[in-house]
Amino acid sequence: MLEFLLSQYKDASTTQMVLEFLVFVFGIASVFLARKENILVYPTGLIATVITTYLLYQAGYFADMTMNAYYSIMSLYGWYKWTSKSKEPKLQITRTNTKEKIIGVGLFFLTMLITFLVYKFFDYTLEIPNYIDIFTSGLFFTAMWYMALKKLENWTLWIIGDIIVVPLFAYRGLGMLSLQYLIFTIIAIYGYLEWKRILQEKKA
Repeated sequence: MLEFLLSQYKDASTTQMVLEFLVFVFGIASVFLARKENILVYPTGLIATVITTYLLYQAGYFADMTMNAYYSIMSLYGWYKWTSKSKEPKLQITRTNTKEKIIGVGLFFLTMLITFLVYKFFDYTLEIPNYIDIFTSGLFFTAMWYMALKKLENWTLWIIGDIIVVPLFAYRGLGMLSLQYLIFTIIAIYGYLEWKRILQEKKA
């Protein structure tokens, strides 16, 4: 597997490799911090998404690029929600209610539509990997919103999306990102179990 990953970078510039390594480090740190309910999840995640946006622009994956730009904006929103000094009580881990589920489904389909339109805007010929990208974009954007609200279901969406994009990034020659999302999957499973435990303890 290591040989496969390294072979994808034989023609890559030093800058690209350094930037992908930074995304790798900050991305994993962000997911780990999310699992721990640490506010640093957002600045570390923001660094990862901004660099990823640039890398995807360089690679010509404009829909992915646009979605990562959205993730950066959602990171700022989540950062605000987790640190809000308003009169609202401190944000706690909860499950989604019916209204939030409906909004989540709406965000999922709206995000897929926007991603599809981005592809069309850049006159991109859609192939199977692009349709997979459209689907996972819907999952990830909804997961970002649920995470900002500290909803347990955010981890379920991350796990599903991460499992799907691991082979997708490998297929596209982005080996380090593929490995990163494999690690994301493992951390997300632990994150789900830990948040679920915290939720059950609070109910008890």
